[in-house]
Amino acid sequence: MTVVYIDLLFLLNLIANYLLMLAAGRMAGAALTRWRIGLGAGLGALYAALVFLPGQVWLARWPCKLAVGVLMTLIAYGGERYLLRVTVLFFGASAALAGAVLGLELLGNVSLTLEHGVFYTPLDIRLLLLMFVACYFVLSLFFRRVGQHGGELVQLKIVLEGGTVNMAALRDTGHSLTDPVTNRPVVVVDGQILTRILPDWADPADPIHSLERCHAAGSRQARLVPYRAVGVECGMLLALRAKQVAADGKPLGQLLVALSPTPVSDGGGYQALIGGI
Repeated sequence: MTVVYIDLLFLLNLIANYLLMLAAGRMAGAALTRWRIGLGAGLGALYAALVFLPGQVWLARWPCKLAVGVLMTLIAYGGERYLLRVTVLFFGASAALAGAVLGLELLGNVSLTLEHGVFYTPLDIRLLLLMFVACYFVLSLFFRRVGQHGGELVQLKIVLEGGTVNMAALRDTGHSLTDPVTNRPVVVVDGQILTRILPDWADPADPIHSLERCHAAGSRQARLVPYRAVGVECGMLLALRAKQVAADGKPLGQLLVALSPTPVSDGGGYQALIGGI
């Protein structure tokens, strides 16, 4: 007879669900709200624990599993334009993780699940947690959004604390720079275009010192955004949170605006890059 510790069962499934939902959101390009993802993961962990309470075996049936999975994604990503995509990817990522667990069980002759497919092991919790994290990074890497560069020109409006600037922007389908915290797209702008409305401490050519001067001035407006480009393995761009960004009159929200120290267009036909939003 297997003794099940409900607290350990809840913890393992909470971590697994959180990483799966985080990976699905990143793959889909959805905005990441960590506390909502945590709530969705918590619901899934609570469900896993309830299945093993006396008289609750009916919860392990497939309709219940499907309903709980959909409800988890609604809690974490409800209202997102990519909700359907996130839901499909969440179930796909869950199936991939289940396959990895099954393979590890067969190879290692060790049980990492209970009879209803719920993650649990009293033998080596570190092994299971390591596998969760590894699967998350593999899924994120494998399904990373890629695309060929190309797009259309749009009229971009950026509102910062210092004022408003309008410019031409290329809606580039290959532009995948995102905010590491929210996973929302980052707008890359020629820093010279915004000179007149930038704070005194903001220098696109010196992002690190600009961030230090920003903090010294008592402001938390600035961020550093990592990027990679041809000839640049790992660089940093100074970024400010816009009050509003709009493309052809369509509001895009309070996106990060990264300041490029060099022009973003060879011929000067546009002054900013946005992704396919």
